Amino acid sequence: MKTNVLISVTSLIAMLGLGVQPSLADSGQMYSHAYSSEQGCCEEMMGHHAHPADHLRHLLQHHKEIGLTEEQVKKLKAIELDFDRARIKSDAEIHVAERELQALVEDEKTELSAIEAKVKQSEMLEVGLRMLAFKARHDALGVLTPEQREKGKAGHEKRMHEMMSGRHGGTPSGGH
Repeated sequence: MKTNVLISVTSLIAMLGLGVQPSLADSGQMYSHAYSSEQGCCEEMMGHHAHPADHLRHLLQHHKEIGLTEEQVKKLKAIELDFDRARIKSDAEIHVAERELQALVEDEKTELSAIEAKVKQSEMLEVGLRMLAFKARHDALGVLTPEQREKGKAGHEKRMHEMMSGRHGGTPSGGH
């Protein structure tokens, strides 16, 4: 019976792992894709969460309309670079942890407690990555004046509305 439970749990973890692996393989791509395209705002409108640091890219793209000074643009670019460095490192740590988890699951002798610990480690790395993005957005907003925040928000909402209505070459599904 103990063997049946172990096989069932291992199979479940393996199936979940296979379902998670493609998304993790794309997680860095998703972040950089949402970060470098207009897809992110459409996903947000469709119930998916756009990458929080996407707001930073929007601010830099529309710095003239928002009225950012050269000093503000310089600070935002520094925040963007710091975020990119941290995101790349975090993505690598997540991929390594997931690969280690896969190896643990494939080894029949692995204790469930070791698998559980590795799953928790991987999830905490994911949490850390999300928090990096929220921190970058928070830091970027701290650089702006209240008026600039309003202009940025209004421009972002306008762009989302245009994309949802099919203008700007976007589709409600974000092209997927």
